[in-house]
Amino acid sequence: MIKGGGFHAIGRRKSAVARVYLRPGSGKFTVNGQGTKDYFGRAVLDILLREPIVKTATSEKFDILATVVGGGKSGQAGALRMALGRVLIQADASLRATLKVAGILSRDAREVERKKYGRHKARKRPQFSKR
Repeated sequence: MIKGGGFHAIGRRKSAVARVYLRPGSGKFTVNGQGTKDYFGRAVLDILLREPIVKTATSEKFDILATVVGGGKSGQAGALRMALGRVLIQADASLRATLKVAGILSRDAREVERKKYGRHKARKRPQFSKR
């Protein structure tokens, strides 16, 4: 719980970090000072990050203020989804089972593999020439 009567949680995905602040309110959702549709642009990402709210039916109970840094839009949406799930559990512990079954609370640990020397990418080799 943070000062002023709200909740705070952090979510990560790829190289993106999302901080979510939850306060009782009317359902306003702001990401980096913009609405979710304006910030992400794609409907798929908007559906993905709203999944915790939809699954728990808490869309009209809280105002959500989020800041997201690092990575691309897809990674940011995934980080925001995780942070939103975590902060909803702080607000109401009975929602944990619903969010856990939906897979919202598990961290997707996949990261980009580093490029190796002598290779074009992480694993792609130069073309082999016999003669």
